[in-house]
Amino acid sequence: MPSGKPAGVRCIQLTADDRCALFGDARRPAVCRSLAPSDAMCGTDRQAALVWLKALEAATRPVPANDAGPPLSAS
Repeated sequence: MPSGKPAGVRCIQLTADDRCALFGDARRPAVCRSLAPSDAMCGTDRQAALVWLKALEAATRPVPANDAGPPLSAS
């Protein structure tokens, strides 16, 4: 996804069985290459892993400009 993947949007590089079509490919985004699975991340099953990934995505979602609070005064 040239401009990055928006939070909540399925990655266009996921195959039908939820595997990365770019795994091992130089075109795989750096953020994906740097994501190292751990016991905490993977949990005990696929559902636990998806819950963790959704929480990570929500925690790293950019704040829209209109939600950043009032504009600074020019004084």
